[in-house]
Amino acid sequence: MKYNPILVLLLSFLVLSCNSQSSKYSKSIDAKAFSEKIAATPNPQILDVRTPEEFSSDHIDKAININWLGDSFVVETKKLDKTRPLFVYCKSGARSQSAVQKLEELGFTNLYQLQGGILKWDAAGFSKPSDKITGMSIQDYKKLVNSDKKVLISFYAEWCAPCKKMSPYINQMQKELADDVTIIRLDADKNKTLMTEMKISELPTLLLYDNAAVTWRQSGFVSEEELRKQIQ
Repeated sequence: MKYNPILVLLLSFLVLSCNSQSSKYSKSIDAKAFSEKIAATPNPQILDVRTPEEFSSDHIDKAININWLGDSFVVETKKLDKTRPLFVYCKSGARSQSAVQKLEELGFTNLYQLQGGILKWDAAGFSKPSDKITGMSIQDYKKLVNSDKKVLISFYAEWCAPCKKMSPYINQMQKELADDVTIIRLDADKNKTLMTEMKISELPTLLLYDNAAVTWRQSGFVSEEELRKQIQ
């Protein structure tokens, strides 16, 4: 079999590019390990790279906020110690991954990234307990899914790329299938109490109920074809 040298070169480049995501200067660790590393580090440097609005609503204790999407990320990170451990997180992991790569370029040599972001942190039970209900209560949610019709709940967020991709056909199905199934979209950022109590740590997350019982659950992107198959 003859191989196209250009194709071989391209594939080699892609493999090297993917492998370059790992580095001796950074580690991506789960919520438990992230918490333990912070606890074992004197005066830990914890960096929240979300927007100021997200940070003000909730954040890991002792974290500082430098917005990855802002214009002054590089300038503001100069106040941090490049030689000491730096714990980095965002909402779900995408922004922190990009931020960690930039921080490596800037000379940081001991980086820890929270896998799955603060969504995983909350779902693992590491967030501070709060009596404040943000968004829908679990009691109201149970009433919502207690229906004679099937109920599809879609947890989404405005910043979530797969959610945006799925939004048009979910909205269309909401109208088309209204007689047979109730489709409800819940903004994760506005329903934090539900997210925590139901341990939802990925977006989008979809749950299909029949007589108040979950018959199907999916986290991550779902095609229109697959979604219609599950509902019907």
